[in-house]
Amino acid sequence: MLKNFFTKMSKDIGVDLGTSNTLFYVSGKGIIVNEPSVVAINTRIDQILSVGDDARRMLGKTPPHILAIKPLRHGVISDFEITEKMMKYFIDKIHKESFSMFFRPRIIIGVPLDITEVERKAVEDVALSAGAKEVYLIEQPMASAIGVRLPIQEANGNMIVELGGGKTEIAVISLGGIVASKSLKIAGEKLDNDIIDYVREKYNLFLGEKTAENVKIKIANVLQIESKTQKMKIRGRNLLTGLPKEIVLKSEEVREAIKKSIDIIISAIKDVVENTPPELVSDLYQRGMVLSGGGANILGLDKMIYEATQIPVIIADDSLTTVIRGVGIVVEDFDSLKEVLLPPTFENSYKK
Repeated sequence: MLKNFFTKMSKDIGVDLGTSNTLFYVSGKGIIVNEPSVVAINTRIDQILSVGDDARRMLGKTPPHILAIKPLRHGVISDFEITEKMMKYFIDKIHKESFSMFFRPRIIIGVPLDITEVERKAVEDVALSAGAKEVYLIEQPMASAIGVRLPIQEANGNMIVELGGGKTEIAVISLGGIVASKSLKIAGEKLDNDIIDYVREKYNLFLGEKTAENVKIKIANVLQIESKTQKMKIRGRNLLTGLPKEIVLKSEEVREAIKKSIDIIISAIKDVVENTPPELVSDLYQRGMVLSGGGANILGLDKMIYEATQIPVIIADDSLTTVIRGVGIVVEDFDSLKEVLLPPTFENSYKK
């Protein structure tokens, strides 16, 4: 009876621990945190100054003793201590006005497809150190497929392409398992860097990460559509003079900048289709594939993938939140969907 009381008082939590953004889902409440995965630290006193949106605004603007850090790279933890502090900050924020802060939640976290055993244990340890009672992991493409309500437990082929900040993950799912998949370290942040490199080489102009991301969001396209030509004024530092400089960048130039990375992503999608059993490929041609993640909204990408694969492409609604919505569904219906979760690592295994 006491155990049931603790279970009711403790709100289970779902987490999409992304390279670009961290999202938290709380049972019975929905998505209540959606902030950048950035932490600002004062190195003189070893103290966290801000996390999330406030910390992101500091990127590229800090004095030497303040570091704005992204503690995840390509979807995995690169700085254990900072990631732990970031998660604890968000968990405390969730519970600061709730009596349930005295009870440790069960946490389910979305992780990349090709995560290693060491990386899995690092994610689990971070969540346990941040206050979790139990930690379970779910592969992000699986979570994304659940989030867009694909019938993953049926004997049909379901294909999801999750274009995140640090990784692009491609998976064909049937009967609650991943049949064929591929994971690339080419995604949103790589496209931003492609734009930075292009502008530096062509215009001798150095752009900040936020400016490059805005360019990608506002004018990037991957197909030559004359009526869709767009322009955008951007400002940066002239590498020859060191002074501020403004140029007008065209969507055709952005397309040229990101072409190589987009071609690699499309080639990987074709590889996954080629490695999928024929019966499931037949389902894909009939049912199509779903694009999710921030990269799904790049203009013309769905048409380009269709031209390369001849498989219909559907862009997920609210594509930025498909993973956390899927994790949230598992949080709310844990007993029915626990079979899609990865087993805990040996050190963190839980008694059933």
